[in-house]
Amino acid sequence: MTTPAAVAARIQQQPREAAPFVKWAGGKGRLLSQLRPLLPPGIARMRHVEPFVGGGALFFARIPERALLTDINPALLATYAAIRNDVQKVIQGLRGLASHHSKESYYRVRERYNQGHRLSASKRAAMFIYLNKTCFNGLHRVNRKGEFNVPVGSYENPKILNEEGLYAASHALQSADLRCTDFESLLENAKPGDFIYFDPPYEPVSETASFTSYAPGGFSQKDQTRLRDVYRALDRRGCKLMLSNSDVPFIRELYQHFQIDTVASPRAINCNAKKRGKVSEVVVRNY
Repeated sequence: MTTPAAVAARIQQQPREAAPFVKWAGGKGRLLSQLRPLLPPGIARMRHVEPFVGGGALFFARIPERALLTDINPALLATYAAIRNDVQKVIQGLRGLASHHSKESYYRVRERYNQGHRLSASKRAAMFIYLNKTCFNGLHRVNRKGEFNVPVGSYENPKILNEEGLYAASHALQSADLRCTDFESLLENAKPGDFIYFDPPYEPVSETASFTSYAPGGFSQKDQTRLRDVYRALDRRGCKLMLSNSDVPFIRELYQHFQIDTVASPRAINCNAKKRGKVSEVVVRNY
């Protein structure tokens, strides 16, 4: 039996390489090579803040000494906390789920996950990761009741458990402050000199291209404008700001007074495989 001391030692001994442990719509793993040159000078001395952490690709690529990671999705943040606080139990739960995976098992787990208010934090986190790795396209979607409702994916041999990856993620998260909160909370929590990376649900490029239903209510143009107002306030405060979004006129107009660069991003999630290709995105900076 692995002792708590042995688990703690293993976490601390992990090499400083980590990667997202969940698939997430809009994940920035494939854009890191284009984002890194756009980071501000002296970033190593800054607190790393992500108010839409999602899969956390930029955070895991950097592993900063200080970080504040937030998201409005309570299940996602609870999973991050479980990985940070009790990764061994999450791994144990995930190992059991992986060994019994099937289409029928997926729907049983999904039903239990949606009804399992009495599940321990580690078991719920294991189920969250299992569903994420085996659902259709790794898409996180909830209905109006807040229930996860994505169907099973058609994978022959999905990679459900990456034990070393989870230990590495736990190592990276040890110094992170995790909070389930809206981005407006930055008006209370952000400090001059913070580096803040905004990766919100993107403004749709067409009427059928919206993937913003990660939480009940989605993310409207009113929310995009509210975010722009927070961006402006934090700019005046002296924070270093970087934001990703769709390259559409509405977003360019919102941020017309800031530096706007474009990057080419692969479209990873689309029901039509022929429409999965590179698309232009904007990166907005105040430096």
